[in-house]
Parts: sequence; C-alpha cells; structure tokens
Amino acid sequence: MNSGRLAREPSGNASHSIALEQRYGAHNYAPLPVVLVRGQGVHLWDEHGRRYVDMMSAYSAVSHGHAHPRLLAALQRQASSLAVTSRAYYNDQLPRLLARLCELTGQDLALPANTGLEAVETALKAARKWGEEVKGIARDRTEIIACAGNFHGRSIAIIGLSTEPQYRNGFGPFPPGLRTVPYGDAQALERAITPTTAAFLVEPVQGEAGVIVPPRGYLAECARICRRHDVLLICDEVQTGLGRTGRFLASEHEHVKPDGVILGKALGGGLLPVSAFVGRRDVLGVFRPGDHGSTFGGNPLAAAVALEALAVVVEEHFPERAAELGEHLYRGLSDLPRPLVRDVRGQGLLIGVDIDPEVATARRVCERLLDFGVLSKETHETVVRFAPPLVITREELDSALAAIHAAFAQVAQETRGMTRIA
Repeated sequence: MNSGRLAREPSGNASHSIALEQRYGAHNYAPLPVVLVRGQGVHLWDEHGRRYVDMMSAYSAVSHGHAHPRLLAALQRQASSLAVTSRAYYNDQLPRLLARLCELTGQDLALPANTGLEAVETALKAARKWGEEVKGIARDRTEIIACAGNFHGRSIAIIGLSTEPQYRNGFGPFPPGLRTVPYGDAQALERAITPTTAAFLVEPVQGEAGVIVPPRGYLAECARICRRHDVLLICDEVQTGLGRTGRFLASEHEHVKPDGVILGKALGGGLLPVSAFVGRRDVLGVFRPGDHGSTFGGNPLAAAVALEALAVVVEEHFPERAAELGEHLYRGLSDLPRPLVRDVRGQGLLIGVDIDPEVATARRVCERLLDFGVLSKETHETVVRFAPPLVITREELDSALAAIHAAFAQVAQETRGMTRIA
C-alpha cells in the first residue's frame, strides 16, 4: 500500500449488486459506491479486485480485523457442535461468557443479547424496574436522562431519547419519562435530576455525534452526582468498549465504575451480532423468569465467539495498541489541510476529522478517500471518522495516513477558490 491512487480508478460505476439493492432494498442507507466481497485483517477487496484499507471497522464491530484466524476457528468449532438452543435450556458456553464479562468489567451480573440496540433496551427496562422496586419510585413514573447528541440506537423507545430530528420525525409518539441534557455539562445533569430519576445513560465518547470527547473530569463528576442522588450511571460502551479508546472500557480513563455497562459490536468479533448488559446485582437482579428474553441472545455459537473475542482483546493487548497507535494517528491527522479541516479530535483509535461545510461535505471527502483506497464514512455531513481495526500495524497505519493525506490534498485542491463543493 502506498500514497498513490490505491484503487487506481474510482469504483463509482453502478454494478449489478448496487442496482439490485437499490431496486429491492428499502432506502434507509446511503452506502458509498463500492461492492465489497472479501476481507482479511485490515484490508477489504471489492468485486473488481481492488484493495482498500478499512478505517471504519464497521463502527468498531470489526475491531479484531476481518477473518481473524482465532475467531474463525472458534466459530467453526462451535458451529459443528451446537449453535442455537434458545434460553429454554442451559448450554456449556454461555456460563463461561457471563463469568468472563463480569470478571473483565468488575460487575456482578450479565444479561446476553444480540445487537447494541437490544442491550440498550435491556438497560432501560432494568433501570425502570430498579427505579420502582429498589429506589421506590411510584409505578410508571420513572425517568431516564440521556445526553443531547446521543446515539443509543433507533428503536421507538431509544429515539425518544434522541435529539436528532431525522431519527424522530414521523416515528412518534414516544414513551414518557425520557429526558435529555447537554453533553459534557455535569451541572446540567444535576439540575435535571428529580426524585423520579432512575438512571443517567451516557456515552463516554459520542461516536455518531461526530466523535465528541467531553471535558476531562466530566464522567467522574457525573458518577459523583449520580451517587449523591441515588441515580444509576449506565455507560453505553457499545462502540467505545473492548479497547477502542485505549482502555478496556472508555469509562476507565476517569477511573469510573458505572452501575451498568452496555457492550456490543466488537464483542462478536466481527462475525456475529453479540451484545450484553452487565451491572450491579441489585440492577440486573430485578429480572425474573419471563420478564425479559431473546431467542438468540446467549446462544452457544455467539457465546463461544464472544469468549474468544474477549481473549484476543486481552492477549493481543488491544487497549495498549489503541492508546499507542491512536496517538500516532492523531498526530498524523493533525496537519491535514486548512480551511478544509476545522478540527481533529478523538480518543485512542476513534478519531473524527471535522470538515468545514463551507468548503466541502464530509461525504465528498469520503468519496475521494474511496478513490485512494481508504474506507471511511461521514457522520452528520461534517465529520469523517477514522477507526481502523485494532490489529492494524504501525506500518499499515502509516500507509493509510499517506493515502489519507493524498485524498485530502486533492479535495483541498479541487475546492481552492471555490464555494462549498457537494
């Protein structure tokens, strides 16, 4: 890989696959014009055999890289033995996963699920029932607070906590008892807490909002406020957990132990949807048989893969790698051309490059990156995200940086002296 046009020619010609999806698929996504057919490590190949470096990791779901041999072996081994039974019975893999999740997070109990959204819904249900049964809030009066700009998923309940108009428009009415406060403002949280507040749900770093890192000390102060008011602190670490920000959990940067942690994405090793809500005994202890469940949640195939994914995170030193290489990536992106780039921010190997909308759209930048063999994706029209697999080497990262600089330089050249280019 080098700084030249790695893809050699844009992959913008609509292939049969693209045409077929546009014809038969609901248009709830706007993918970049590339059809990917194979992945290995930090690289992906399209249908024409062109190679790209993956700087998105499927929103951190592919932190282990594509086709990690240990995870493939675990998948194949378990699939040939037992895949799905439902939770109507015990299996020999789930108990080991639950124990390991509690050991690594320092929590008491774990509840397995499939997607991050499902784990967030589990947390919301646990918080509401805890509010009634443990805190003593009157029935159907519990409130949950989240932050403006959050992204916890797109279910009806969760978008009731969203402040993004597109996520909400046309999908109401939403459940009551959901409030938001400004992100990064601990005093706003304290002012919003009432006797009926059961929980505060927060991302240690807001990913979808544009990789927003709160002020230092914010999460620690929120934890103190929550303890003072007997409010649960629940951290959504679906994207930031399992080493992505340079610690096993992003909340560890401020030595915070939440009352509950939501995990997902990388927990499935890039092979299966696996998630979990882990928390204090009194929080998850409110569930009784029949209160909550999932047909596929905790299936032995998912549990075996997740166990191996956790082992790889620890044994291949993902948090340490993300801390070291994240600093290197941040420095490498800090001299991207102005005024095209307004800001570079992030934590570990989760970095956002803020594009001046008066110069170009982030979508335009991502399309040009595609031409240079780099896969990324914009968020909120102004931010380009860089979150490569945590198995990336320094040499691969340097090669990607050279291509990124070449792509940004071309966009800057194209837009010089022009108004915003769409």
